[in-house]
Amino acid sequence: MSNPDSFINEVTEEVRRDRLYGLLRKWGWVGVVAVLAIVGGAAFVEWRAARELQAAQATGDAILAATEAASGQERIAALGAVEAEGDAGAVVALLQAAEMQDPAEADATLAAISESADYPALYRDLADMKRVLIADSPLSPEEKIALLEPLAVAGGPFRVLAEEQIALAELAAGDTGAARERLSALVNDSESSTSLRQRAEELIIALGGSTE
Repeated sequence: MSNPDSFINEVTEEVRRDRLYGLLRKWGWVGVVAVLAIVGGAAFVEWRAARELQAAQATGDAILAATEAASGQERIAALGAVEAEGDAGAVVALLQAAEMQDPAEADATLAAISESADYPALYRDLADMKRVLIADSPLSPEEKIALLEPLAVAGGPFRVLAEEQIALAELAAGDTGAARERLSALVNDSESSTSLRQRAEELIIALGGSTE
């Protein structure tokens, strides 16, 4: 390469370098801000996650402490003092209902959980299941069936348990044939647990039927 060509290349390279430095001086702050934003955003996400975890742990500790109170009334009061929302709030309300000795009061508490949009659907459905299971429940067999039918739909987390309770409600209402048919279906249901199948078989036999 000739000396003139080498000189031209050096000049061209110098011009490029000057332009690059000029751009960096003019727009370099944008890159710095972008880096700071990325680092700051990551730090904020980590801080928020740590804070939420700490709050969840504190709520869990408060719930456990409340359940260790000496009497049922004290446990209800202690649970009522726990500040909780969402899943934790639903758990607190369900635990309070479980401590109530008055069936009507427990049913009213569970009904309030079921009807509240503040709680996830899973806990609302669980509240309906627990309403049916209350000893000396104030609900009639027909009311229990109406409450359980939405829970017995395919794919529901409480489907087979709801079917079993519907069968018991049908028996209480005097509809033995429907109850026996439902129990037979549960015996052959792949989603039924071993204990549920055993309960269904025993009840079918007690009703004079056969599981064969």
